[in-house]
Amino acid sequence: MDFYQEKITTIHDYSNDGEKIIYHLQELAISRRSALIIPMLYQELESPSLANIVYELNKCNFISEVIISLAADSKDEYEDVVRFFHNLNLTHIIIWCNGPSVTSVINCMKAKDLDISQFRGKGKDVWIAIGIASLDAYAIVLHDADIVTYSKDFTAKLLYPILNPKLNFLFNKGYYARINKENRMMYGRVFRLFVRPFIEALKQDVADRSEVLDYLQSFRYILAGEFALTSDLALHLRIPSDWGLEVGLLAEVYRNSSLKRTCQTDLGFYDHKHKETGKDISEGLSKMVSDIVLTLLRITNETTSIQISSSFIQGLYVKYLRFAQDLIRQHYADAVCNDLIYDRHVEEKYVEVFSEILLKSGNIYLEVPPSIQMPDWKRALSALPDLREQLKKAALKDLEHIQI
Repeated sequence: MDFYQEKITTIHDYSNDGEKIIYHLQELAISRRSALIIPMLYQELESPSLANIVYELNKCNFISEVIISLAADSKDEYEDVVRFFHNLNLTHIIIWCNGPSVTSVINCMKAKDLDISQFRGKGKDVWIAIGIASLDAYAIVLHDADIVTYSKDFTAKLLYPILNPKLNFLFNKGYYARINKENRMMYGRVFRLFVRPFIEALKQDVADRSEVLDYLQSFRYILAGEFALTSDLALHLRIPSDWGLEVGLLAEVYRNSSLKRTCQTDLGFYDHKHKETGKDISEGLSKMVSDIVLTLLRITNETTSIQISSSFIQGLYVKYLRFAQDLIRQHYADAVCNDLIYDRHVEEKYVEVFSEILLKSGNIYLEVPPSIQMPDWKRALSALPDLREQLKKAALKDLEHIQI
């Protein structure tokens, strides 16, 4: 338990009264509607976590609408998901983001020189869902579909600082301890062993002080996929389309908001499915790390005067290894004192893999800095004022002929 405040406001959990918060949210919902976005893959339908999420969401009558942004490979898969969410009592809509109806609308955007058809993945699905959610909601909350430890308090804690007019934050990021209490394991390796030491290495090499990097370090868990924000702010953000989504989104919030209107909230213990490392930088945790490298290098390029070169990448590699190895020693001490299972050799192997990905991805960035950000919704609406309505109509069209 601590009282520490960062550059941004940190909302701790000092045994808060969850039922009192939910009751107040129900009152606030009358004037400030909220929408929940859950991006998901069809494969997540098999997870018992999703059934528990639906069970808990049925207790969240302060949420006006739930939007499932789905990636499915066939009509049968899409219909399976629609039938599954029939048990969700809240008003909800399933968007088949890569289905023919939504894809048709996306393709029509090309006529206005607004082509997002080359983008794939979670970022694009979230972008589509934000457009539809912002039609009616004052605030939008987002979380993943694979949270093992999910409860109704998750969405309540995320929304409360946004909806409560006494606070009026524009953006709230969740943070938590990635600890599995049953097997006594510490997870979150990409953040613990890569993101944090990599940002520290970047800061050491940046010629002038980077306020953005300081800001990113203020978040207790940068890679958390759980956050809430106002619809107005959401419309101004350029969302990365790859695994750099969470990091890139925070940089966009920094550009379009202020520190005093940004906060983070303690969500307690958290567990979800764990990804494999992957054979190369095209899959698994390796793909995630590669995308994060590219995103952070872009942010550094945009916000500092540093020249990113081959020698700069080599320097990052050396510094990253040192900082990551120091953190392993610290995590080991923390694990021993909390009776957690901690294999230092395995952690060192992860650092070695991540360092090689850093070098490979850094060289990729030097060749062609990637364009991975979606256009913000304000730009999209200036080109196609009714685009959100078109996407919602397409999603509803897919639902018309399904028998539950």
